[in-house]
Amino acid sequence: MKNRKIIALLVLCLSAIVSKVDAQTKNPKHLQFSVEIDPATFAFKGYSLHLRMQPVGNDHLLLGVGTYAMDMPDVMVNLNEMNKEEGWEVRLNQGYSFFTEHHFSEVNRKWFIGGQAGIQQFKIKNDQVTGNSTFTNALLMGYFGYTLRPFSLPLYIKPWAGVGYTHQLSGSSRLEQEQYDVAPMTMFATLHVGYSF
Repeated sequence: MKNRKIIALLVLCLSAIVSKVDAQTKNPKHLQFSVEIDPATFAFKGYSLHLRMQPVGNDHLLLGVGTYAMDMPDVMVNLNEMNKEEGWEVRLNQGYSFFTEHHFSEVNRKWFIGGQAGIQQFKIKNDQVTGNSTFTNALLMGYFGYTLRPFSLPLYIKPWAGVGYTHQLSGSSRLEQEQYDVAPMTMFATLHVGYSF
């Protein structure tokens, strides 16, 4: 029941963001696109690529898709007390997500809120046993951030943080007698670097 309430709240927040289409003063006459990466994914032996689209006639809404992968740093694995210092190596093997953002000033400038819905496959290993296991999760996340444009180019830096709900869909988070705990609530913070065109 508690999980259903969390999902309902996240869906409501996502719906509110998507439906927020106001009359604009600087309406774009054509679709505008942005490409973003998360540099942290590359630092942790992974990758990321996100494509965003600003619909015609809307100065605040940004929609997008993304794919990403990375080795999860120990600090993130250890956020869950059940997994802390238990010898887990965790890789986000592949993630695919849809994103929606509402920018309060204009797209890719200043404060924004957003929502993410995706599927993520994880691969786990443990120092105490041989082999590995994979499992797939669904993710719903709400987030907020701030977009900086330090240059006259259409290049921007976008730090953000979010809290989400995750649910295991398939696979196994167990290796022999060891159980990797998949908490229903998750947190994430990072920054994206993007370019608009």
